[in-house]
Amino acid sequence: MEKLVIQSTSNQAKITWFGHSAILLELDGKNLLIDPMFGKAPNPFPFFGDKRYSKGLPFKVGELPQIDAVFLSHDHYDHLDFYSINKLKDKVNQFFVPFGVASHLKRWGVLPEKIHEHDWWNEFEYEGLTLACTPARHFSGRSLNDRNSTLWCSWVISGKQDKIFFSGDSGYGPHFKEIGDKYGPFDLTMMECGQYDERWSAIHMLPEETVQAHLDVKGKLLIPIHWGAFTLALHDWTDPVDRVLSSANEKGVTIATPKIGEPVILGSNEYPSTTWWR
Repeated sequence: MEKLVIQSTSNQAKITWFGHSAILLELDGKNLLIDPMFGKAPNPFPFFGDKRYSKGLPFKVGELPQIDAVFLSHDHYDHLDFYSINKLKDKVNQFFVPFGVASHLKRWGVLPEKIHEHDWWNEFEYEGLTLACTPARHFSGRSLNDRNSTLWCSWVISGKQDKIFFSGDSGYGPHFKEIGDKYGPFDLTMMECGQYDERWSAIHMLPEETVQAHLDVKGKLLIPIHWGAFTLALHDWTDPVDRVLSSANEKGVTIATPKIGEPVILGSNEYPSTTWWR
């Protein structure tokens, strides 16, 4: 793993993936965190269950600088983590979340004035960025009693010159084409490709669908996410990236495969392409 270096003053967007769907996006001088799950295990009992493959991360949460905004896609444990939010809450200016997720943050001590809830197709501005909360096909809940009590979403994040799409968790569907028609083309898409099963196709894409969804939203560069950190399905941990890489090559899609903590500079002449997991 590479040591995390943050330099948000660059004119070029920089994306750093930390495994699963946790991402640091440095865009137009802003530090943005997306689904910052930095805990050890994606469950309410972190001393049990599947631990992070990489054992650790290339930074400690307390070392992060001030974060301009955190974007959350939904409230599942592998995306919304108490430990991470508790460590981050005093250094985050704003939280952008789908409807209902604010209740978790408030209960964990995040100031209400820092939290902004949104419905699908809400469009808004923040510090020079143009943002939209967009649909996904998934579900929500953190216990047996609160299933689908909060919303789930994807996100469109547009800066001065770069437009980025984050899929969140989603089954494949016509919403990707709708998003592409309304907001595309995108310079970068970050698309879920792992933790799938054909029986769960309504809530998680198969890797080949990941590539098609990227094409549907009119993406240029694809970074596959939702893999490389935890075991949440029965497939081998490398299957998602192997399959998405094969499909991307077949369809002529430009794909980046960074190591955990390896930065991707948008607009570069060359993107990370090693098969480091093999």
